[in-house]
Amino acid sequence: MTQPTDDLIIRVADDGDFDAVRALYRDLVPSDLPAPEALQRQTYKTMLEHPGLTILLAVIDRQAVASCTLVVTPNLTRGCASYALIENVVTQSNWRGRGIGHQLMQAAIDRAFGDGCFKVMLLSGSGNARAHRFYKTLGFSTTKTGFELRAPGYAPRRLI
Repeated sequence: MTQPTDDLIIRVADDGDFDAVRALYRDLVPSDLPAPEALQRQTYKTMLEHPGLTILLAVIDRQAVASCTLVVTPNLTRGCASYALIENVVTQSNWRGRGIGHQLMQAAIDRAFGDGCFKVMLLSGSGNARAHRFYKTLGFSTTKTGFELRAPGYAPRRLI
């Protein structure tokens, strides 16, 4: 893995990052279900305002090259320690293999533990061995089994 450029900045996404985040998500799920731009903008605004939800961006030369969403959830177990979920992890395809995703994920993990979370969870496609290796380098383990239930009529697409 080559090292990213020295000017890598990891920061919280804001109102002005809508187009950049949307472009990264298109790279993550090229065949995603369509939605009108107005709905996407409103959803993005709702995400930015949602308590405990943070979109992190990895930026090089003012270009967003990677992103993930961190959700910190209050919890009544474990001494009321919160837990975190990381979702929508993406590094722009032409920037992969440079350590950017690793630094972004480490920033998300550090933020979660800094917020008092007792664990950080994520799901990954069951057939995505490359992603599984990546997450294991960050210290994630497969100690639990993940389950999901999709809404009726939603047709998931396999990404490998």
